[in-house]
Formats: sequence, C-alpha cells, structure tokens
Amino acid sequence: MTVTAERMPALYLSHGAPPLADDPLWPAELAAWSAGLPRPKAILMVSAHWEEAPLALAATRTVPLVYDFWGFPEHYYGVRYAAPGAPKLADDVRKLLRRAGTPVQDIPDRGLDHGAYVPLVEMYPDADVPVLQISLPTLDPRALMDIGRRLAPLRDEGVLIVGSGFFTHNLAALRHAGGTPGWSAEFDDWGQRALLAGDVDALLDFEHVSPSGKLAHPRTEHFAPLFVTLGAAEGELDRGRSVIDGFWMGLAKRSVQFG
Repeated sequence: MTVTAERMPALYLSHGAPPLADDPLWPAELAAWSAGLPRPKAILMVSAHWEEAPLALAATRTVPLVYDFWGFPEHYYGVRYAAPGAPKLADDVRKLLRRAGTPVQDIPDRGLDHGAYVPLVEMYPDADVPVLQISLPTLDPRALMDIGRRLAPLRDEGVLIVGSGFFTHNLAALRHAGGTPGWSAEFDDWGQRALLAGDVDALLDFEHVSPSGKLAHPRTEHFAPLFVTLGAAEGELDRGRSVIDGFWMGLAKRSVQFG
C-alpha cells in the first residue's frame, strides 16, 4: 500500500484490554476498519491511559512499550509493537499547539501504552506506520475539543488522529453484574443517538444529561479522548458513523469515524 496525503478521517475507538487479542470478533473488526481507510502517513494517538499536564509528546523514536496493567498472564507482557517514531509529526504538533498558546512538553522515553498499541496491533500489524502518542492534559471536554480543533490541519497532511478510550467504563460496577448491565446499554444507546444527531452540546454535558452517565463513566478519562476526535472532526460531525458496536464483558465497544 502507498502512503497517502489525502485528508484522513478522525477516529474514536474503544481500545479493549490486552485480552482483546483473544476475542473471536473484535480483532477482525479493527482489521477490517483499517483496511477500509486511506493509508495514513502517520498516526497521532490520544489514549485514556496517559494523563499528563502540560500536554506531553511521547517518544519520537522506537522505545519499549508501556505495559500499564497488572495481574494478566505472562504472554500479554511479551507483545511487541516497534512502530517507527514520528519526529516530523511531533514538530508539527508543537507548532500548532504552541502557536495557539498551549504549552507542550517532551517525554522522550515514554513508549506507547496499551490504549495505543493494543488496537494498533490489530489495525496495522506490520508496525510500519509512524506513531506519536500525546497525553491528555485535562479531562475537561471543551478544552479537549479545542486541542482537537488545533490539531485538525494534520488530517490534510495524511495524519490519522485517533482518540482511544472506551464508550462505557466502570470496572468496579461490572464486578457485581452479569451480562451487559443496564447502565452500560442505556448510555451506549444515548451516546449513539447523540452522535447521529451531531448533538455536541449534549455530549459535552454528558455527565448531567445522559442516562446513567455517572455509572457509565464514574471517572471520565475513557470518554475524554472522544472530544479530541470531535474537535478534529468539527465541520464533519454530520458525516460520523459507528463502525463497531456491541459489548465486551458488559462494556460498550462503540467506535466511530468522522470523515
């Protein structure tokens, strides 16, 4: 496949835990999704699993992954994903954000965490697309949308912007439930309808206007990357579509594409 410089879509995906690789359906869904996308020049990844302020840029060279999970079988810690670094993309991100007054720091030894590499292993298994991960500097939806807007010009340079979270995320509540709990299904249905309607105001205020919002996201870090995606896709929100839906261990794995 050849690298493209055409305008790339913006994605929000539910990234799964390391056992995603063993799921009978999800890896194929992610692989089919990436196969239908233009070939990206680079990938800019924002993961729920890296909160750092001011906004931080991770390694711009290939460094070891961050295995930010505990208690899993040993083979999950043997996964490798040696994607090339993206120093040119890092320069572009610095320019776009600093020009708008957003401070940026570099953490040059910080590798990709599981919110980044777990889906990328399925979507780009050859690890031949340069990847840059940036941190979530805040959980404020409006501030994150603004960051997404500032990064949006990168899409015209062939950069795939990916917000990686989980459409519902409350592991503590799942321990006391069997199957798909009502709060997860209710929030997923509400979120799907808000996305289809392009109701950004409702999504921004999801903690107060959605059913079961506090249960679906008792802490908002797994929903927060969606707002970076929404900002990067502003003007195209009427072209959004759900590519993956359904549930995994009771959590909504809804994943969406704009553009």
